[in-house]
Amino acid sequence: MKQFKVDEAFVDQLTLAEKAALVSGKDFWYTAGVQRLNVGRMMMTDGPSGLRKQEEGTDATGVNKSVTAVNFPGSALAASTFDREMMHDTGKALGTAASHEQISLLLGPGMNIKRSPLAGRNFEYFSEDPYLTGEIAAAYVRGVQEMGVGVSIKHFAANNRESQRFTNSSNMSERVLREIYLAAFEKVVVDVHPASVMVSYNAINGTLNSQNQWLLTDVLRHEWGFDGLILSDWGAVVDQVAALRAGLNLEMPGHSPESEDAVINGVKSGELSMATLNRAVLYVLKTVEKWGSTQEVSPYPMDEQHTKAREAADDGLILLKNESAMLPIKPQDRLAIVGAFANQPRYQGSGSSHVNAYQVVTPLDAARALPNDISYAPGYAIDGDDADQSMIDEAVANAQSADKVVFFAVFPESMESEGFDKTTMSLPEAQVKLLNQILSVNPHVVVVLQNGSVVEMPWADQVPAILETYLAGEAVGEATWDILSGAVNPSGKLAETFPLKLADNPTYGTFARSYSEENYHEGLFVGYRYYDVKQQPVRFAFGHGLSYTTFKYSGLKVVDQGDSVAVTFKLTNTGKRSGREAVQVYVANHASTVEMPIKTLAGFEKTTLAAGESQLVSITLPRRAFSWYDESKPGWRVDNGSYDILVGSASDDIRLQKTIWLNWAAAQDRVTLDSYINDVMDDSSLAPAAAKSGLDAVFEKLRAAGPGAAFLMNMPIRQVLTLGATDDQLSQFLKLANRSTHSKRE
Repeated sequence: MKQFKVDEAFVDQLTLAEKAALVSGKDFWYTAGVQRLNVGRMMMTDGPSGLRKQEEGTDATGVNKSVTAVNFPGSALAASTFDREMMHDTGKALGTAASHEQISLLLGPGMNIKRSPLAGRNFEYFSEDPYLTGEIAAAYVRGVQEMGVGVSIKHFAANNRESQRFTNSSNMSERVLREIYLAAFEKVVVDVHPASVMVSYNAINGTLNSQNQWLLTDVLRHEWGFDGLILSDWGAVVDQVAALRAGLNLEMPGHSPESEDAVINGVKSGELSMATLNRAVLYVLKTVEKWGSTQEVSPYPMDEQHTKAREAADDGLILLKNESAMLPIKPQDRLAIVGAFANQPRYQGSGSSHVNAYQVVTPLDAARALPNDISYAPGYAIDGDDADQSMIDEAVANAQSADKVVFFAVFPESMESEGFDKTTMSLPEAQVKLLNQILSVNPHVVVVLQNGSVVEMPWADQVPAILETYLAGEAVGEATWDILSGAVNPSGKLAETFPLKLADNPTYGTFARSYSEENYHEGLFVGYRYYDVKQQPVRFAFGHGLSYTTFKYSGLKVVDQGDSVAVTFKLTNTGKRSGREAVQVYVANHASTVEMPIKTLAGFEKTTLAAGESQLVSITLPRRAFSWYDESKPGWRVDNGSYDILVGSASDDIRLQKTIWLNWAAAQDRVTLDSYINDVMDDSSLAPAAAKSGLDAVFEKLRAAGPGAAFLMNMPIRQVLTLGATDDQLSQFLKLANRSTHSKRE
């Protein structure tokens, strides 16, 4: 169809009925067109990890008739790569496939935070950490959109459970919302300019997101400067007129003629202004103009994309445990492969992200290409917790005669999907019982996990090696054996914490308990932030992942650059083979006198080193890495004071540390009349001011009084007047104290 030029004059040519149609999806996948003005339809499709384009004439929700497409690793595994370049390449591959299929908008990536391990859609989200989520998502979006296909980042915002997802309200403070649940969206919107943002079903603090003017207009449009399309998740609009007024542009899918009639009647009644409707229409038309697909269909290299999917999986698989160098498997090892999922792997999520994969290679198929002597026994049924005794006996007998057992432990699709939340983190009982029986006859067991999110592992101490594959995509078999055999050195790192048990999680006992409300009692303390502050032991920490080589960190330098901090250090491969390491930089804020996590991820870099090679790693931490959201202003705030820069291989494996004093904020009185006496007395830098003003005499009396004076020290400094100080002494002390702290730099 002939291209058109969109501006306000073009919108004025449209009839009210045409405008109403344009802001209401034509059907399940298309926007409406306006044939008389050469405005064509625009198609969108699911596809965070592969295209789910529905064939013409098929039902909208079915997956069996969708086009064949390469299935890449799910988002949980993609984030575990800690690799922006790999995610960018994956995005380009998906953009190429979407362009071939004449898709204008690819619905993804999912960017919601993994707040609870029971959230049913965690497999489709990146991480419990907003910084990692934003960085990986930004790389994905760049890749897709470089190929001429737009994305729709989702689900905006605070959509962290599946149960009653259409109606429940996510309740939290604005600081928590900004720092944890909006931060990744802000990163992608501001830095990468996605074509569209998909608004989620839920409410925030009682207001439906599709009708939330503060969220859609004040924050997304005005504050972040978003100039793309704001569309609803499928069925998220309750009142289209209210949604349009709040800032939504497109309801998906449309419900003709009801949706169009609601818009027309809203304008006629005065409930919806023509200016508001025109604004929404303009955003729809600009998106069609920029991203509407008009190119001829051409082939694209699926075999090459399958190879890319394998490389992405290789990059993300996480070696969680490897006692006594159980892995890699040696060519002479006699192997017993146990588990039905070795032959029928769980490699992708269910629901809207499910695709018809191009070429699934099972772990059992890939194993047959190895030089090893291999036996296979399913051991348990794919569905259900029951197992035939003969299956158990066969698996145990095979294990008993093998050098090593490779046991596939899987959280089945029936227990983990879009649309409902999980009730447990435990593997099916039949799998656990079989694993324990095998361990009793052969302790040399490697557990290979296939799962969408966190798994409880009470058996982990008895197993010498554990490989986490998450949902690894169609190359699951090849990638699994790439790591197990040592053909590829593992380099994945956990993008979420694995607690010892479900009850350790901060949402335990409250998650999805109310049909109408989800109260975020834990506030800022999500994932590793919670386990850190509670000093709670975990099974595997955020950022954890082993290698077949070793790395040494040394020579940390930290430089204040005025509005950013430069971090440099040397990384050395001290092992005997090439490897990749995802180094992580955390910031610990000791300057701010508000609730703060012990540390937060602020930077990461993935680097490749040959055996014995060293490399200087440089990471710049921007102002935002040292900021917190101050609701009283409101805005992002940096406080003057000390910050620790922590560099390590995981959140619980910090190798290097330095403290830096930042003086970036406008000069503020560090000591006020409300400052507490004990804080002032404990600060040695204030001793000269106390001595010169004469307050040191009061402080010495308090110290000499011993523990009995503790209650006096726990008073504001203004109370020194009741302890014998004069007004002049107090005034002089405040003047001297603040003069010194304003100029202090370390």
